[in-house]
Amino acid sequence: MHTVNVPTVSVLVPSWRRPESLARCLRALSAQTAPPLEIVVGVRADDAETGAALDALEPALRVPVVRAPTDEPGVIAAMNAALARCRGDVVALTDDDAEPRPDWLARIGAAFADPRVGGVGGRDWQPLERGDRTDVGRVQWFGRVIGNHHLGAGAPRPVDVLKGVDAAFRAPLLRALGFDTRLEGEGAQMFWELALCLPLRRAGWTLVYDPAIAVDHHIAPRHDDDQRHRGVFAARPQVQAVHNETLVLLGHQRGLARLAYLTWALLVGTRGEPGLAQLPRLLLRGDAHAGARWRATLAGRIRGWRHWMREPRAGAAARVQHPPA
Repeated sequence: MHTVNVPTVSVLVPSWRRPESLARCLRALSAQTAPPLEIVVGVRADDAETGAALDALEPALRVPVVRAPTDEPGVIAAMNAALARCRGDVVALTDDDAEPRPDWLARIGAAFADPRVGGVGGRDWQPLERGDRTDVGRVQWFGRVIGNHHLGAGAPRPVDVLKGVDAAFRAPLLRALGFDTRLEGEGAQMFWELALCLPLRRAGWTLVYDPAIAVDHHIAPRHDDDQRHRGVFAARPQVQAVHNETLVLLGHQRGLARLAYLTWALLVGTRGEPGLAQLPRLLLRGDAHAGARWRATLAGRIRGWRHWMREPRAGAAARVQHPPA
């Protein structure tokens, strides 16, 4: 009779000034059919609201809650502080405005039975946008990133990138890489998932997306100026997000693929991060911020390229052990 080693799981939740959302998230984690070893909450030291919410909630939870404070702004500092306190074999990540379904951790644990799997994730069901997609979590050869994690349907499959609201990784791999402190922003610090997942893929690890590993994502308000996914444009977070994406992808691409990425990004791009060819299309669609969006995107591309030239983070994949043959 074979013994199945079930990994212990620490759940990492970064949180900032959303105490009601955090309480709902922690209650859902406490009610898992396969409870975690612990819940580690990354918090800012000056966030009294979150501290008070944890004081009130902890006695009612059946899972230990560990606080990991930091004085630095941004989700990356909160996650790095929390990661340092995680003791599990696997670290599962979710957002404070997510509500993991009861079998979330049971499904995550089962997915790591394959020793070549370095990370797993699933679908974050959002309140307004519905539909099914099969193309999820893929980085095309020239650098275009396809997300769709909130719309994924079908069987489990390998992907290039997972989404931070619903993902889990082997703890030694996470510790070897850490969350990339080069990325800009005071709140969400977009594209940190790319910076984490692409080196794992380059090192040979499989990342699995399974829509059945599900959370309900309630999309709570953010208390920083990055409202890109809330339908509000502002130049500064646009520059920061594009900087982050450019910095990470330049480090991932090689040779002609890197040149193709820069050419595509500057001349074509996407509606959200437009290159020159997208500008007239946005104007025809009546986008009042088309010109400002294009200028901010161009500024972010240039800033990301300069940062990559200065600090390429070369060899990130080399810091990660390889999967078993």
